[in-house]
Amino acid sequence: MTNKIIHDSETPAHGQQVVTASAFIHHVFDGVEKVFLPKRAETKKFLPGFYELPGGHIDFGEGLEEGLAREIKEEMGMRINVGDPFTAFADINYVKGSHTVEIVYFATFLDPVENIVLHPEDHSGYVWAAEDEAMTLFDVSDEALKNVQRGFALLRGERIDVG
Repeated sequence: MTNKIIHDSETPAHGQQVVTASAFIHHVFDGVEKVFLPKRAETKKFLPGFYELPGGHIDFGEGLEEGLAREIKEEMGMRINVGDPFTAFADINYVKGSHTVEIVYFATFLDPVENIVLHPEDHSGYVWAAEDEAMTLFDVSDEALKNVQRGFALLRGERIDVG
């Protein structure tokens, strides 16, 4: 795999299936479990200014966990420990013209959280949000909201229905 950074969230992929992976990166601050939520740059054509679980496209021939770790390193300058996947979903990216299948993994940063460096072409900022705070950052119908809720529920040891 090459080390060059490729930003292809807007590269046309009409009629193609795209595989992506994202990370529910969690950390405990003063006894409170929080999730890392970067805010997409306003210059993005797809979901500008939206909070998201970080991640990105998996390159052809690349492993899911390897690709996820690469994306986080490229976009945040951070190494992660990739845990178990806990949900998957499909969506249509109307900007790219593609059908996306996304797998969501638990993860933790291996580097100190103070070392996060966002690339402005990707993200304009971030928050560490407790569950109640995270719920205010998404539209109620947003798939990201469902994934954040699932992540927190599983961290609490609750059984969840994916449907």
